[in-house]
Order: sequence, then structure tokens, then C-alpha cells
Amino acid sequence: MDKKSTATSAIIGGVVILIVKLYAWWISGSVALLSDALESIVNILASVMMFASVLISEKPPDEDHMYGHQKIENISCLIEGFLVIAAGLLIAWAAYGRLSNPVEIVELNIAVFISLFATSLNGVLSWLLMRTAGKTGSLALEGDAKHLLSDVISSVGVVIGLFIGEQLGIPVIDPLMAMIVAVLVLKMGVELVLKSGGGLMDESCGETEKEIRRIMDRHHQSFVDYHNLKTRKSGEMVFAELHLSLDGGLSVQEAHDFTDHLEEDVQAEIPNVSLTIHIEPEKNSWT
Repeated sequence: MDKKSTATSAIIGGVVILIVKLYAWWISGSVALLSDALESIVNILASVMMFASVLISEKPPDEDHMYGHQKIENISCLIEGFLVIAAGLLIAWAAYGRLSNPVEIVELNIAVFISLFATSLNGVLSWLLMRTAGKTGSLALEGDAKHLLSDVISSVGVVIGLFIGEQLGIPVIDPLMAMIVAVLVLKMGVELVLKSGGGLMDESCGETEKEIRRIMDRHHQSFVDYHNLKTRKSGEMVFAELHLSLDGGLSVQEAHDFTDHLEEDVQAEIPNVSLTIHIEPEKNSWT
């Protein structure tokens, strides 16, 4: 599946999961299951933003955006992170209210079964998003995949807490587990904000730089030296530049042809990299 189809599937799946989780909460009265449903609303909003960012990121460069539109995926991920943080705070607030006034849990077995079904759907969506993100390098898809994976982990924790609460006959365990879910959600939101912020702040791409250096070292006999290698990421694209010192006896055309060859070599091995090479003579002037 391509990015658009995967993003569409995430939205449809998110709506189905929300309905299932709301039903599980309705028949059980569990605040922990309500917390799951609240997070599902955030999931849907995040998937809608992801879909929009995917559409915009695929637009070709224009006069106002000469490097393309890929950074929209970073912006989408940043907004998603703040939404997740807000959901975590809402979950914590709801759980705090139930700590002082715990509600008896009914129809627990049915509710848990329904919740586990919704959780399995989230797991499938997360796997689908991560697989497509791995193939395309999409930051928006990867962020949504990890978001859903965290939801799966927190949902499993909720189910465990509900079973313990039922077995021990202690209703307060339900809101306590909701508090744990809130902490997990808040942690996930902070991580998303930091990750998207790294791209917006033009953080260097260490692994890509290693790959570029490996390719350059393979051609080291054809140039004098290279330095000032810089990288920054925009969505799934990595923009790189470096300074290349060549024999001053080369003609301008020869130097140009060689740098074209290097850029094409890098592009062939690392398709998501756009490399710009600045030429410097070692000595004399080119003829």
C-alpha cells in the first residue's frame, strides 16, 4: 500500500475502534476504558492530520517552497504530540475524580473482551503504518504507528488492571491503572514533540552522514579532500551538502562531470538524499 492508502485505512480503522471502545465503556462504567476511548479520538484527529500532511508533502517544489513541502510531516507530528499530551492530562483528570469516588465495575468480562478486540485492531493498524513508513521513510506514518503502538501497550495495561481489580474486589485499582495510562500517554506525547522538533530545528542525520562518507571514501583516489559535510531532514527527504577539493589542473567541465557522478552515485544508493557539492580547487586555477 502507498502512503495515501495507508493513511486512509488509519482514519477508517480509528473510527471503528472508537465505536468499539465507547461501547465497552458504556456497558462497564470503567474510567480506564473511557480513557482508552478518549485517546482513540486523539488517534482519529492525528490520522486526519497525517493524511493531510501526506497529501501536501507529495506536492512538487514551487517558487515559494524550493526545497519541497516535506516539512509539513514534521509539523503534523508536532501537533499530534501536543494533542497526545492534552489527552494524557484529560485521562489523569478523569482518573483523579474516580480515585475519591470509585464506581463499581459491571459486565467486566464482556467489556474486556470488546476492549481486547479494539486493541488488536489498533495493533494491526500500527503494523500496517510502520511497514509503509519503513518503505517510504515517512515521518508522519512512523509517528502515527508509534502512537498506536503506545495505545496498544496502554490498553493491555488497562485490561490487566481491570482483572486485578475484579479479582481483589478493589474498584480503586481501575482509576489507578488509568493514572498509569495517563503517564504512558504523556511520555509518548513528549517523545513525539521532541522527535518532530529535531527535524524542524534541522538536526543532523548521523546515519545518513555515515552512508555518504562511505560512498565518498570509495572514490577517495579521485579527489584531494572533502569537508563541511552537513545534513538536515525534511519529512522523508534528507538534504546534504559538502565541500570537495579537486586537483586544480582539472578543467571546469571535468570537475563538473565528476561531481555529477558523485551526486548520482549517492542518489542511487540513498534515494531519499539530495546532495549538493561545492567545488574547491587544491591549487592553481582551472582552465
